[in-house]
Amino acid sequence: MILYGSDTSPYVRRLRIYCGIHNLTVDYKAIDIFNTQDREILIKHNPARKIPFLISADQPICDSNVIVRYLQDKFSLPHLNWQQENLLTTINACNDSLVEILLGQRSGFDTQADVLFFNLQRERITETLAYLDKQCATDVFLNCEYLQISLYCLLDWIRFRDLADISHLHGLISHLETWQQNKFAQETDPRS
Repeated sequence: MILYGSDTSPYVRRLRIYCGIHNLTVDYKAIDIFNTQDREILIKHNPARKIPFLISADQPICDSNVIVRYLQDKFSLPHLNWQQENLLTTINACNDSLVEILLGQRSGFDTQADVLFFNLQRERITETLAYLDKQCATDVFLNCEYLQISLYCLLDWIRFRDLADISHLHGLISHLETWQQNKFAQETDPRS
C-alpha cells in the first residue's frame, strides 16, 4: 500500500501518524500537486484531484475519511461511532474552511474583506474551533484516538500556516501541547 500526499497537508499527516502509531505497513510518497508529473499521478488516481489517496492492490482509495475506514477494516482497528463521526465532520469543516482561506490568500484575494464567501469561512472557523475547544475534553473525543490525531493535525497546521488565533482556546492549546510530544507527530512535522 502506498499513501500519496503532501508533507504539509493535515489530512495526510493524520493518516501518517495513525499508521505510525498502529505500526501499519503503508509506504508514503510525497507529491507536489502543482508539478506536472505529480499532477498526472493525482489525476490518474483521484478524479476529485485532492490528496491524500491510497493505492492498495491497484485500487485507489480517496479522501482521508475513506482511507481511515479502509485501514480500520483491513487491520481490524476500532471504527468511529456516529458521535465521533460528527466530531470528525466538524474538524474537517474547520480544516476545509481554513484551506479555502489559504487558497484565497495565495490567489491574491483579501480574505478579510466583507464578502459573503470569506465571511462564511471565518464564521465557520470561529464557531467550530469554539465548539471543539469544549468537545476535546469529553469522553466521546477522548475515547477516539483518530479524532485526537485529526484535531492535533488541524491545530498544528493552523499554527504552521498562521491562519487563526487559538491562544484563548485553552482546551485546544492543551490538546496541541500534549500531542506535540508524540514521536509520530514530531516525525511528520511539516516544518522539517
